[in-house]
Amino acid sequence: MHQSGHNSGVIHAGIYYLPGSLKAKLCVEGADLTYKYCDENNIPYKKCGKLIVALEPEELPRLEALYERGQKNNVKDMRVIGPEEIREMEPHCRGLKAISSPHTGIVDWAEIARSFAKTFAARGGHIFTEFEVKGFRMAQEGAEYPVTVQGSQGRSVRCRYVLTCGGLFADRLAQLSGCNPIPRIIPFRGDYLLLKPEKNHLVNGNIYPVPDPKFPFLGVHFTPRIDGSVWLGPNAVLAFKREGYNLLDFSVRDSIDALSFRGLRKLMFKHLAFGVREMYKGIVIAAQVKQLQRYVPELKLQDVTRGPSGVRAQALDVKGNLVDDFVFDGGEGAIGSRVLHVRNAPSPAATSSLSIAKMIIDKVESSFAL
Repeated sequence: MHQSGHNSGVIHAGIYYLPGSLKAKLCVEGADLTYKYCDENNIPYKKCGKLIVALEPEELPRLEALYERGQKNNVKDMRVIGPEEIREMEPHCRGLKAISSPHTGIVDWAEIARSFAKTFAARGGHIFTEFEVKGFRMAQEGAEYPVTVQGSQGRSVRCRYVLTCGGLFADRLAQLSGCNPIPRIIPFRGDYLLLKPEKNHLVNGNIYPVPDPKFPFLGVHFTPRIDGSVWLGPNAVLAFKREGYNLLDFSVRDSIDALSFRGLRKLMFKHLAFGVREMYKGIVIAAQVKQLQRYVPELKLQDVTRGPSGVRAQALDVKGNLVDDFVFDGGEGAIGSRVLHVRNAPSPAATSSLSIAKMIIDKVESSFAL
């Protein structure tokens, strides 16, 4: 598991997203469905809550706008609190004001993904691992299973319809059935730090910054994990391999694909200073700790170690804009009536996974006239 096994482990409440958007609707619904699924399948989770903390006066209007957005999205039990309540909830955190979101939680998404797979297999499904898709081929009209999915090592699967959710390889899978190469998937690696176990008491729940709309990512945050550890970060840097979790991981093809794409070059030009800072934070731990100390001043460099990394599948258009909505595609000709690609399922896709699944079912039924 890649994105499912390398994310922050947060169950988001739905505060950040544009009211009326699919992301807002599906996240709020998905959080409720996730808690219900965990209860039904004995998967441990914890509603540890989240504080979105404003440190400076200029952040307060953005915090208020974020609170109003959360209200419009019907986020449960959200409140704006002052310094005293911040200290009550997070004794080591400083801030002028914060949004408190008690409906935010944590879970091991890899365990949920394994549970999904177990349920799928129990209902008669088959899971093929190490099966790299090489192409799609249509049989003659009238065949019972007209689509052949050609795989690695000479293997193939015949079926009536194909649905792909390819994550970091979503664009390449789509192109195999004649789809437009845009939007392009660009891999961004996020490097986390870990609090040393004896310092885990510094954090009770999720502590997030007020997002700056000038930048494309949320910023560094404090994230407790279901195993008791605490992750700090991440930064966001271009990965030179689509499944490249380490600084030196490199793929010639993936690098050429990314750097030759006009959309990425435009994004890099727009956010050059931001990109340089993010790379610096990935190399120099002290730079990331300095940013985190603004929220928890007691944090010290010796309190942290390098932690895991994740790679985010970020869809970009040719203008360098982050594609922020769902993208479905099929392709041209007969194959297009039999294949449906989920080309972009943007964050918070894990939280929204069960509500996204319902939406995909509706899309499949309409696309394939089932």
